[in-house]
Amino acid sequence: MTIKSIRDFELEGRRVFIRVDFNVPLDKNTGAVTDDTRIRASLPTINYALERKARLILASHLGRPKGKPVKEFSLFNVADRLSELIDKEVIFPDDCVGDGVKKIVKEMQPGQVVLLENLRFHPEEEANDQVFSEKLASLCEIYINDAFGTAHRAHASTVGMAKYVKDKGVGFLMEKELQYLGRLLENPEPPFLAILGGAKVSDKIPVISNLLGKVNELLVCGAMAYTFLLSKDQAAGKSLVEEDKVGLAKEILERAASRKVKIFLPIDHIVAKALQPNAETRTVKQIPPEMMALDIGPETIELYRKEISRAKTIFWNGPAGAFETPPFDRGTMELARAVAGSEAMSVIGGGDSVSAVNKAGVADKITHISTGGGASLEFLEGRELPGVAALKV
Repeated sequence: MTIKSIRDFELEGRRVFIRVDFNVPLDKNTGAVTDDTRIRASLPTINYALERKARLILASHLGRPKGKPVKEFSLFNVADRLSELIDKEVIFPDDCVGDGVKKIVKEMQPGQVVLLENLRFHPEEEANDQVFSEKLASLCEIYINDAFGTAHRAHASTVGMAKYVKDKGVGFLMEKELQYLGRLLENPEPPFLAILGGAKVSDKIPVISNLLGKVNELLVCGAMAYTFLLSKDQAAGKSLVEEDKVGLAKEILERAASRKVKIFLPIDHIVAKALQPNAETRTVKQIPPEMMALDIGPETIELYRKEISRAKTIFWNGPAGAFETPPFDRGTMELARAVAGSEAMSVIGGGDSVSAVNKAGVADKITHISTGGGASLEFLEGRELPGVAALKV
């Protein structure tokens, strides 16, 4: 079973349907795109197809319109921004299926671009409806999925329509995601270090379980660290903990020890009475009953920095503290700089970690920044992604 790439097909004059991820933030007042990172990420695939004179049909979802047309979730302004980025007219029909769309696609010339209206304006998209899938498939001769961020969803545009198109494969963005995330699971160069943060242990259990057989070291931070500390009978004060996951945290620590995987937990903490901007803070080794830990302390930063510098492969998901609220951003910023300064192959997955490296101004020094938070985590859990499985020939 193999998966083909867009470069495996003759594109000239053919109708090429690319499932992109244009689920971008829009200004509430003007509707303008406020962050075009995801649009830019798809440009190598789009430009490749256009240079080869394909008749290009792009499709995406935007937001959660719940299966009906909602003006604020229209891709109209996204089409405008894409047009600016590729310096070319983008034809924008008022739907993604139907006679009007069929006519537009039929009359397209080589090198022209159509961006269909939001796929989720139809409930059949998320239901992976067969008839809707066939309608989408009828628009094209080649199907390319370049939307890794939706590859863990079995929807009509990511799974259903692939059954009805003989020539199918991945775009460059999806290919890059599978290549780098695949290397983490298949042949990571040791020492392989994973940094896992964020609020909940429960969100990361499947990832931790799968990575325990691959990593040499695990640095735990964020609020989830306090559930682990509690499992070691260390006080967590008023820190965010998952009481019902303490036993599981203990079990993970025992399994790691049996596999000779070193798990590092914070050794000092930045605490405050409440999560507020510029709150009065203290640095402590033991968290007082009336305080909550909101970031890792300087000794932990130093310890983690040392381990990061020795790694040859790094995966990072989840912030070290409440980094959106200074002064609790220092730990996350320092980790971002340490990962960026390391010589390791570094992969970052998950929205908050991506925001952190952007905020620290070091995104260009990371080997690979995954565009799919949920999809990258499911991939690293060892699960087959429906949107990837659908492309196998």
